[in-house]
Amino acid sequence: MTIKSKILKSALSAFAVAGLAWAAPNPNFHIYIAYGQSNMAGNGEIVPAVDQATNPKNFIMLASHTANASSRKGQTNQSIKMGEWYPAIPPMFHAFEQLSPADYFGRAMVDSLPGVTVGIIPVAIGAVSIRAFDKDQYQAYFAGDGKDIMSWGWPKDYDNNPPGRILELAKKAKEVGVIKGFIFHQGESDGVDDNWRKTVYKTYKDVITALDLNENEVPFVAGEMLQESGACCASKNPGIAQLKNNFKKFGLASSKGLKGNGKDPYHFGRDGVIELGKRYASEMLKLIDKTIDPNAPAVDLVNPGNSVVPDEPPEEYGPYVDVIEIPGKVQAENYNKGGAEVAYHDNSKGNEGGILRKDDVDIYQPNMGMVVGYCEKGDWMKYSVKVAEDGDYEISALVAGDNGTGSIALYIDDEKIGDGIVNEGKGFDAFTTVSGGKATLKAGEHELKLEVTNPWIDIDYVEFKKVAADPVVDPDTSKKDPAVDTDTTGTGIAKNLHLGASQPGQFSVIDIHGNEVASFYANSMATAIREVKRVGKYHGISKGVYYLRSNNGSLNIQKVVVRE
Repeated sequence: MTIKSKILKSALSAFAVAGLAWAAPNPNFHIYIAYGQSNMAGNGEIVPAVDQATNPKNFIMLASHTANASSRKGQTNQSIKMGEWYPAIPPMFHAFEQLSPADYFGRAMVDSLPGVTVGIIPVAIGAVSIRAFDKDQYQAYFAGDGKDIMSWGWPKDYDNNPPGRILELAKKAKEVGVIKGFIFHQGESDGVDDNWRKTVYKTYKDVITALDLNENEVPFVAGEMLQESGACCASKNPGIAQLKNNFKKFGLASSKGLKGNGKDPYHFGRDGVIELGKRYASEMLKLIDKTIDPNAPAVDLVNPGNSVVPDEPPEEYGPYVDVIEIPGKVQAENYNKGGAEVAYHDNSKGNEGGILRKDDVDIYQPNMGMVVGYCEKGDWMKYSVKVAEDGDYEISALVAGDNGTGSIALYIDDEKIGDGIVNEGKGFDAFTTVSGGKATLKAGEHELKLEVTNPWIDIDYVEFKKVAADPVVDPDTSKKDPAVDTDTTGTGIAKNLHLGASQPGQFSVIDIHGNEVASFYANSMATAIREVKRVGKYHGISKGVYYLRSNNGSLNIQKVVVRE
């Protein structure tokens, strides 16, 4: 966002009173969802003088459960209530847990991004399967394989519904900040096979879909299992690394060289927890948009709702950069500004290619320029164009597709033009130029609409070329033309055609009565014909039949038909 500070100062108080309905999330408030089992929940030793004595800088948590200070591990005097924001003082996940990688992930992110406030949504339960976080499996899991964990009471902090608690808090957080990513540590209780990876992705995708987020903008970072000698689960790390094949943006926090707690083969010690948190941050920083909005207000650490910003007005409809000139190429990705259902319609959510623009039109970059792809029937885009002159134009498009069925149609001012453009089906890496027929266009500014009429087509550009003027044919002076008598001894039109002084490059326009109605200079007969056909440019030339005479000293006469 680019909101001027003066607007912010005058509007913030009004928006705070009016509520969030007329406000936008603060772009400098970055929120991360942290979930998994015991290593994420927190097994590093808390050092109260270091971890709990002061509030961490610009790092807060959205409490996932309610707990009195006296019940929380360590020596904190902070009581927390589910659904409210607090300084991110450990333990964050349960009152009985300790230090989590999420604690030092947040601190490292703040240190790396001056001007940003980081928020954590902490939901993790020791010993659980990934099924505990799947909205379609958690109930059956806790009633079956996970019934012992249920009896321990740990899921009660989340109303026995971990995925529901994540989504509940994420919706609340999204009102005031930006969901920037997920950090995840789980797998000790699972096989870490392909089915596990699919379920991990599903737990992420369910949240992304429910929050109407874009996978290309919300990365997922997973952490490796403890690797030191005697650790239980280091053999699972290659399977965790394969999660990269499930996500659009994925990072892997390495556990190489990190020490355990010396008590069991599962858990990292304090130093390992802190370093792992920093490695999560290092991976996340490679994947997120780190842009800072200098005009957004500082985040209120007590109540972030006080630091939301006024919504920007809707993007004004118009050309993306400049009005596109015809003849010329209309690059598919340069559709107009104005937003969904005004400048474009796209059936799928999010920019699948993830480049150039951040709306729902799918733009990607093959081994060439940018193209619009992942097209579905009914998708459309609009372009502001300017046609240089009246006339006929040849239409073509550079397109690709896996079969010969993907197609597009073109409209000027809602009137269909040309023929349907169908890809040649040579593959999405084989772009070919396909004809779209011809169209007669009027000079001036127009709105061009490109509509996908059948899926399986990727579009680089549509090109309009002016159809050349009728070819110039040298007159055959050996034949008599009843309309133009080339016999200089005759009378009528032929006689008048040969009147006048001869000057190089000069042309005369003669009407059917033999009268000279105009004269001008041109480089060639072909150029002169084009000039004559520009109705109204020269005095006396209107709709009708004329003869064009070259006054360059040699006989060259052409018949020209001028239409309005």
